[in-house]
Amino acid sequence: MAEANITSVTEFIFLGLSSQPRDRLILFIMFLFFYLLTVLGNLIIITVIQIEPRLQTPMYFFLTNLSFLDICYTTTNVPQMLSNMVGKKKTISFIGCAIQMYCSLSFGMIECVLLGVMAYDRYVAICAPLHYTVIMNKRTCAQMVIISCTSSFLSSMVINVLTLRLPYCGPNVLNHFFCEVPSVLRLACTDTSFTELVVFIFSIIIVFIPFLLIVISYARILLSVLRMRSASGRLKALSTCASHLTVVALFYGTAIFMYMRPQSKSSRSGGKIIAVFYTIITPMLNPLIYSLRNQDVKGALKKAISKNRA
Repeated sequence: MAEANITSVTEFIFLGLSSQPRDRLILFIMFLFFYLLTVLGNLIIITVIQIEPRLQTPMYFFLTNLSFLDICYTTTNVPQMLSNMVGKKKTISFIGCAIQMYCSLSFGMIECVLLGVMAYDRYVAICAPLHYTVIMNKRTCAQMVIISCTSSFLSSMVINVLTLRLPYCGPNVLNHFFCEVPSVLRLACTDTSFTELVVFIFSIIIVFIPFLLIVISYARILLSVLRMRSASGRLKALSTCASHLTVVALFYGTAIFMYMRPQSKSSRSGGKIIAVFYTIITPMLNPLIYSLRNQDVKGALKKAISKNRA
């Protein structure tokens, strides 16, 4: 198409979550609290894992990366949203939108793949404990994180290039609180079916395949646990997986609903609410889930607090 890279839109206007000043103020206070809690909570998790020798294992190596990722993910979107809630100007430049969309999509994809890797780690730990340190050595863990990041950054690049090369000739009002591919595609003044198909294909590769790995890993874990004779052994094995399963349910449930359905059937206002869950709520809850439901992290936190008091 000759007009594929022609656009007259230089900036986008966010409608945000509410047009009422009072509602925006309440939302600003609430999401500012959520953001600060997200950053503080994830920094605490990272710090505790780094200073506690007992937590120097593959599981907590991946959790450190997940916590750092959650900080990056929310920082990509939330400060812009907070600024729009209290400021008069609720716009973002076309280039700024492109950068935000790329970073947000990349970090979201990395989280999908990383959650799949963490499920595989739990599978090896429970189903092949004698070979765990050999299979999940430091080099392998680092390679898994690198592959997760590289594949996600490249996939996001492809989706972004295809999205941004479409013509945007107006209107330029985004019914969202940040630049996300589905909402930006709605403003293109040409047929977007090919780009939507590509987004769907990459969603299958980056979202559904890791999710399938999670399902298979936990199915094997469940079979292994059921064969255990000791009730305490079964409880211990399941408790190590409970935190991860909770995070998976929160993140994947909303991400799959958002990206793996036809855009024509998606509710625009509903999409914003769904996005709040996987961009703000889940990253905020992750540290709470891993600290409250994980005995090792709780023990390390208590130890660090008692050291400070002493």
